[in-house]
Amino acid sequence: MQNTFFRTVAAVAIAAGLGMAGSAMADDVKLPKKISWTAYGTTASGYAQSVAIGNAIKKAYGTTLRVIPGKNDVSRMAPLRDNRADFCACGIAAYFGQEGVLLFASNEWGPQPLRVVMTAIGTHNLALATAKDANIRSMADLKGKRISWVRAGDALNWNVAASLAFAGLTWDDVVKIEVSGFKASVDAIINGQSDAAFMSTITPHAKRLAASPRGLFWPELPHDDKAGWKRLAMAHPVDQMHVATSGANISKDKPHQGATYAYPALITNASKNSDVVYSMLKGVVSQFDKFKGAAPGAAGWSVKNQNMTWALPYHQGAVKYWKEIGIWSDKAQKHNDGLIKRQNLLIATWKALPGKKGMSKDDLRSKWMAARGMALKKAGLPLVFN
Repeated sequence: MQNTFFRTVAAVAIAAGLGMAGSAMADDVKLPKKISWTAYGTTASGYAQSVAIGNAIKKAYGTTLRVIPGKNDVSRMAPLRDNRADFCACGIAAYFGQEGVLLFASNEWGPQPLRVVMTAIGTHNLALATAKDANIRSMADLKGKRISWVRAGDALNWNVAASLAFAGLTWDDVVKIEVSGFKASVDAIINGQSDAAFMSTITPHAKRLAASPRGLFWPELPHDDKAGWKRLAMAHPVDQMHVATSGANISKDKPHQGATYAYPALITNASKNSDVVYSMLKGVVSQFDKFKGAAPGAAGWSVKNQNMTWALPYHQGAVKYWKEIGIWSDKAQKHNDGLIKRQNLLIATWKALPGKKGMSKDDLRSKWMAARGMALKKAGLPLVFN
């Protein structure tokens, strides 16, 4: 969850000195002549934001930031794994990578030694959209309702499971409507086959649903429901409390109390040179005012939006910078150390798993998930994925 202390200190840091970012503070930004980021496809907001950042970096420091679009999680993450890209403007698949689950539970992957540099949080929420005529006014009302389940849509389906967990429900408590993709998950609601699907509040598909005869309603995740948020945190630790002020049927006058997580998150490998990571981060922060209005959602990269106790550990080069501007704390360090311990445990467990090369994909996933669960339980750490 977003920590109020960190947001307050970050705001103070901005007022105290980040206004100097374009001058003395940026003097020691030393980047190579070329840097590469992978990002979502060319029509995605994450790609547009990355290009906007690249333009600002080029103008300020002469560094060419090449943005490599990827149509899926594999094409975004593989260049990072293979050291063919320096950073990834990733989605939630980075968390799957750390955990070694879903598509990463394979011989080509396994748990990845990933680190966060910084994240972006917009003015929208990531939430379960429901047909207004389905009369789903709270997450508890989802019981027995029809919910879109996307084939090969691990992230979307996991997000739905988190919304269900908030109310103490699982996929077994609802009717699973299998669909072929994200757009189809919304079409199924409009066509009367489903009652709910997971999406961003600002996606055009939410507007399509709102304009349809069935209408749109966003059930909330009340921030004062401590039991619900505890269940959500266990099932979906990437989420943080957030009040959306933009989206279909959402505005500053009609906010939505719910959750969001970083998109994009700037990710790199643990082995990445600390000086490069430090300079990349400092450069992005220093040029924020130059790119914040250049692409939809780019203002989400603001320092005040950073969460120092998120679900992936920060790179040591990034920690150096966050300490420098005064928003890193003992609490953040303890949290980071714990995440690195978890990551190291998962990687060691994966490496010790016998016979991986000769197993079928299904056998490998089954044996790995069992070994993973046993190791985490023994260490007293949450499984998150069963």
